[in-house]
Amino acid sequence: MARFFFKTIIFTLYFKTLLKKLIYIYILLYSGITFSQKRDKNSLLKPLDAYILVEPGDTAIVKLNEFMLLPKRKFKSKKDIRYYFWFKSKVFKVYPFAKLASQRLDTLNTRLSKIKSKRKKKKYIKLIQDYIEGEFSDQMKKLTNTEGRILIKLIHRQTGKTAFQNIKALRSGWNAFWYNTTANVFKLSLKYEYHPASVNEDFLIEDILQRAFLDDELVRQKSKLAFDFQEIAVKKKGEIDVEVYKKLLAKQLQRYKRKQKRKKQ
Repeated sequence: MARFFFKTIIFTLYFKTLLKKLIYIYILLYSGITFSQKRDKNSLLKPLDAYILVEPGDTAIVKLNEFMLLPKRKFKSKKDIRYYFWFKSKVFKVYPFAKLASQRLDTLNTRLSKIKSKRKKKKYIKLIQDYIEGEFSDQMKKLTNTEGRILIKLIHRQTGKTAFQNIKALRSGWNAFWYNTTANVFKLSLKYEYHPASVNEDFLIEDILQRAFLDDELVRQKSKLAFDFQEIAVKKKGEIDVEVYKKLLAKQLQRYKRKQKRKKQ
């Protein structure tokens, strides 16, 4: 009886070991079949005309999508990261305006080139001006000084001309001067230019844009200004300087506290 019981235990252990091996083999075989099926399905391009036969002495040309390699961002402190993302939110807010303005101006210039009559050109320009002012004016009034400055710089980036030059092309020089004077009341100038290679703020704007393009956070619109940002970024070594905004926000906080004290008094 004891011998029979002992044999039963041995057989049970053997059966369990065998079952584990069978399950393991099944998993391997199933994985291999699944992998081969996926490989067979996806490894070949269709139609076969898409293939290039390369023989000794031939050169194969493969067209790749444009991409950019940027160095890892280097912040002086964790607090600086917060200021960087604060500035990023400003860029994200105004970029669509600059992008749309560039598209509108391109359309305007294309259509103007087909209109020969000066009178009709003036009439069409006036029509576009009214449309743009109606489309943007309410939203533009809500922009902060920082957002307004970024927008003016981005207009230069997107159109290749300063906001002042764009207005001057559509209106008289006097009106351009008046618009510039009005902007200066809010400590802004419509003559702001965009120089990511030499101006820290412009570098930050471009860094934010390029990383957003790579991450599909914003729709890419190529700059009409000539600069190689990858080369600029490599020279900067990924260093992020947000000291100006730390001081700016510190002043704003002090003003806010003063106002609160006055209210209590």
